[in-house]
Amino acid sequence: MGFLAKKSRLWPLLLLLSTWAFSQSRNQPATVDSQTILGNAWNHLGDPDVKTYYSGFGSALVVSVLNDEGKHLGSQAVVSIRRSGDAGGYWRTTDEASQARFPNLIEGTYSVEVAAAGFLTEQRAWAPTGGTNTYRLEVTLRPDLTSVDLNAALGTRMSPKARKATERALRALKSLDYKRAERELDHAYKLEPSSSDVNGLLGYLYVQQGNRQRAVPFLEAAIQNDSRDVRSMVLLGRLRIEESDFPKAIATLSQAVAIDGDFWLARYSLAQAYLGGHDFGRAEHQAQFAVRSNKGGSRLSTLVLGQALAGLQRYPEAISALKEYLQTSPKDAARPQVEEFLSNLEARLAHPEQATIPLALLPGTVTSPTLSSETDDLRMSLNNWLPPGVDDNKPQTAPGVACSVDEVLQQAGVRVQQLVTAVSKFAAIEDLKHETVDELGHPLSRDTRRYDYVVDISEPSPGVLSATEYRMIGSSPAEFPGQIVTQGLPAMALVLHPAIQNTFEFQCEGLGQWRGQATWLVHFRQRPNKPNRIRAYRVGTNMYPVDLKGRIWISADNFQIHRVESELVKPLPEIQLLSEHQTVEYGAVPFPQQKAELWLPKNVELYADFRRQRYVRHHTFDHFMLFSVDSFDKQGKPKAPTETPGLATPALSAQPPGN
Repeated sequence: MGFLAKKSRLWPLLLLLSTWAFSQSRNQPATVDSQTILGNAWNHLGDPDVKTYYSGFGSALVVSVLNDEGKHLGSQAVVSIRRSGDAGGYWRTTDEASQARFPNLIEGTYSVEVAAAGFLTEQRAWAPTGGTNTYRLEVTLRPDLTSVDLNAALGTRMSPKARKATERALRALKSLDYKRAERELDHAYKLEPSSSDVNGLLGYLYVQQGNRQRAVPFLEAAIQNDSRDVRSMVLLGRLRIEESDFPKAIATLSQAVAIDGDFWLARYSLAQAYLGGHDFGRAEHQAQFAVRSNKGGSRLSTLVLGQALAGLQRYPEAISALKEYLQTSPKDAARPQVEEFLSNLEARLAHPEQATIPLALLPGTVTSPTLSSETDDLRMSLNNWLPPGVDDNKPQTAPGVACSVDEVLQQAGVRVQQLVTAVSKFAAIEDLKHETVDELGHPLSRDTRRYDYVVDISEPSPGVLSATEYRMIGSSPAEFPGQIVTQGLPAMALVLHPAIQNTFEFQCEGLGQWRGQATWLVHFRQRPNKPNRIRAYRVGTNMYPVDLKGRIWISADNFQIHRVESELVKPLPEIQLLSEHQTVEYGAVPFPQQKAELWLPKNVELYADFRRQRYVRHHTFDHFMLFSVDSFDKQGKPKAPTETPGLATPALSAQPPGN
């Protein structure tokens, strides 16, 4: 990515095509032996019939992945198996039915591991008995209770120094660096002791460190300074439930519900507090609200509802609620206690004259901590104009899942080469929104444009990649808002091209997800001792290489690239380029006439601090066309496109705009 200022002549040195992965066949037979490495069976995903995997030997295993309500997991999971005594393993991602299938398995003892970002990794032992049987295994994943979402806006009423300290603390919290977070928050507290944001974050920090007693006064101060701080109210209320201080919990949580009655966790927590205080009528009322919210808490709320109804001696309704809970929680660790409680209710219903002893509440259902991404919904972040840095906000990954960076790089590199070979030119309609913003991201000016956009791709010799971009408005070269031209939009994913990979350091951070799809997260950084082959800026006659770092989301099933995020390794004060943060999102674009499916950029966001101005740009692309190799004549005029999904042939210039 680069900028062109008409007066300064700032251009990128290289305009390279991004890594748009080519579609891959899924009909090759699996190879099963002790030397198979992680990932070599990826191309069998999605086949509807297990029998299609058979090649004349072994059994088949179908693994179904469920959530703790007994339903299909809402996001894609990775299932891996390894035979005892074998060096390698096999893995597949789950399909739309939340299943993964493994064919042609010989006798032996296998370990089965199921992982997904946001959930605890589960392992099972499994052993086929021989023959060509099909075995089915259900695995339930439980939410990872240690993960927290820190991605909503804090207030802005604090001094610049306090804000910067709080921002640093927030980044440390996201990186789980609690010592640094505490140091920065202590500094912010000295500057702004009455800030609700600072007090609330300190309370949250001490909860994460297990120091509940120290957290309470900061949460109380946060609420005192901001009477609508629902986040701190719910967290404080849950701490008081854990301490069995139900009257104080009820007072705090009632205040939260009065402010935000749609927040299911506030309703659920208040129901727990009433249940602990044996106010069964109010507990039933709040639990009913939480169940109806149907936002992830209905299962937990049903358990509280069942106990409240039992306390009201409405036994048939209580039995129904508890049976519903058991049905949606087949693998819950509390299942034996719930079943015993249910049995007592059924006995009371059958023999009411014998029900002389009051029912005891289920152990743990009132006072158990639920401070997690599923049940606290604590969203904290600063409303800064820049997105979080690549190294400040590592995405959530599945715990304990091994990631072979060499395998991921090799497979993704193949997709890059396939696309460069398959495509000569493609066109699209580009919509651009350009904003100049203040330090908090508030727009100072805004402009929108629409362009005919074309990329010309070539590989003149092995490992030498070239791409030229054209933008037109009607029949004239494009005009750009702010006298700044954005170039090199699709170039970032080329860091995965085999000819360029050795110029970067790569680290596979684990198994994450992007919009419900399982992805490998790969971090990259320019090697200081290697030439920069992706990015350089020209100002006048001078060249300024730009070292980049970033993260790539790579599909776990076919190694397509879903997203690339990048930023500067360090600022370039020589040209007053202080920051640049770019994200590119890719999506599948079918071209039926070529019988191809290419992954092309759909959305691009760019944030840059250049020459004391802050710019935010949003690019979106659609109406893609693919041209044949000879679609352009020597005068640079396009011939008829080979694929025209609802878009007229654009007028093009043979030269980039501005020349």
